Amino acid sequence: MIVWRALLAVSFLLLGGCLVTFKDPIPAHEAAPIPLLGEWSRKNEWGELQYLQITRAGSNVYKARTYVDSLDNLESAEEYGFTVAHHGRRWYLSAGLPKSMGANFAIAGFELTSDNELVIYNLDVDRILQEVEQGVLHGEVVEAAESDGVLISSPLEQVFGYLDDQANSDVFIEVARYQRAGD
Repeated sequence: MIVWRALLAVSFLLLGGCLVTFKDPIPAHEAAPIPLLGEWSRKNEWGELQYLQITRAGSNVYKARTYVDSLDNLESAEEYGFTVAHHGRRWYLSAGLPKSMGANFAIAGFELTSDNELVIYNLDVDRILQEVEQGVLHGEVVEAAESDGVLISSPLEQVFGYLDDQANSDVFIEVARYQRAGD
């Protein structure tokens, strides 16, 4: 679960099942910004020093590997592949979820700041549920033990159109802020 705290920063959501998921991944049509690659660090919610290493895994496919306490702590290492897309003024990443979580895809936003930080944003589940109820997006409620999530079935172009609209900027919640490791 460490990588989800790191990359999607939603461990508390994943453990409870409270997550926005998608039937379709972001296709591997676009390269990530070069500054995304490399090593990042932060202190997580539990005060643990956490490292995130992002590398290429293929053509427009990337690998995120996380470690707790040090890059040498292989016991804590977890690794997941992801793809990216740039729409409007925002960057997005898409990662497959394990079968135990429905085997769908999570999408998060990210930005690289001028202060050499990597900021990860998650989608507000309650806001997305409202949009599904109002028919803005198509999807279904996914029941979980702690809280409901939502599985979006709208085509990605419709989803990105919604997410790129400045009127919907409050649908993003900052969930993690990393600094370039070694800075």
